[in-house]
Amino acid sequence: MSLDLLKKSLKEDKIVYGFKTALKNLKSGKVSKIFLAKNCPQELRDEVKKYSNIEIIELKEPNKELALICKKKFSVNLLSAVKNK
Repeated sequence: MSLDLLKKSLKEDKIVYGFKTALKNLKSGKVSKIFLAKNCPQELRDEVKKYSNIEIIELKEPNKELALICKKKFSVNLLSAVKNK
């Protein structure tokens, strides 16, 4: 189910890749959802949860498989869906 939600977000939302940008957007309230790879490092998970009051979706797919789904040439541990205004 969460993979379907990710695919829907890839089509409909503005997706931001990377921890630093996601955290910056999270602090300013611009993020609607966060997707975490199965093997995302625990310190990243903890930091995101610390600042998050939104939906965090923990995927069953590891970061390299997530990169293939997102059509990226780099591993993807975390991606965030930015709110449309």
